[in-house]
Amino acid sequence: MRPGWRPSLAFVLAGGLAGTLALSFAGLVALRYLGPAIGFRNAEMILAALIALGTGFLGWLQWRLLLRPTLALEAYAEAQETAASPDRPRHFGTRETYRTGQRVIAMAEALRDREATIRAHTDHVTHELKTPVSAIRAAVELLEDGGTLGAEDRALVAQIDGARAQIEAQLAALRRAAQAREVRYLGQSRLGEVVPVLAADFPDLAVEVAADAPVPLAAEGLRIVLGQLLRNAAEHGAGRVVLIAGGEPAPWVEVADDGRGVSAGNAGRVFDPFFTTRRDQGGTGMGLSVVRNLLEAHRAGIVLVPSERGARFRIEFRG
Repeated sequence: MRPGWRPSLAFVLAGGLAGTLALSFAGLVALRYLGPAIGFRNAEMILAALIALGTGFLGWLQWRLLLRPTLALEAYAEAQETAASPDRPRHFGTRETYRTGQRVIAMAEALRDREATIRAHTDHVTHELKTPVSAIRAAVELLEDGGTLGAEDRALVAQIDGARAQIEAQLAALRRAAQAREVRYLGQSRLGEVVPVLAADFPDLAVEVAADAPVPLAAEGLRIVLGQLLRNAAEHGAGRVVLIAGGEPAPWVEVADDGRGVSAGNAGRVFDPFFTTRRDQGGTGMGLSVVRNLLEAHRAGIVLVPSERGARFRIEFRG
């Protein structure tokens, strides 16, 4: 940021218009008096050159005060997706572009710092819990190898080991949820590109594509999202899943299955972290939370749509 005087946007625009009118008027006046003195052809050539130079100067001012700051701010916003700490714009032009640029920079840095804080906290928690979890695992193995446990003791040790495994699964899911907010899958894909892979991953599900419009998400990201939804469908007794992608008024995708669906009491909690109805079967309750985080990082949202049978999820992308 360079200190100095910055004109207002109104001053720049009004000055450009006034300068253009002044050049035209001055040219007409000068032609009237120079024409008889040096010849109209010579006067026209001289005035044309002077007007071209004046117009070029006005154009340079417009570029310096308006276009250059806009392009610099656009480059800074684009660099947010690839650089950890992109260089700040050094040129802001008018007062209005300066204030807008400062707000955009502050917003981008606040979002980046917030994501970094979430990731750092997640890494810290998972790292700190590794040691006690490893100690529990070692203790369980020693107790099981001792051979002196009774039936009740073995059952208690099994419960302890199950709790240990559940903690490890929750920590892994927490890391995936934090990572989903950072990894970007920029690009465009179609359902037809990922369905063959998904069908191979879930052979017990009949996956059908009813409509296939382009989706503003790279194929790898779309595969992760749909893979989790298909996994949920399979775990809840579905045998058939229908995928629909549309483009009006904005790109959207619907995933409908014929499984047991979601009860009315749980419908409002399915995207909450760690909420699951399958905890006794190893469920972590982070699958849909990871999907939501990934979609939010790509300007999209996901909702549970009421359905007469099974579960129906709708993904909508924002422009």
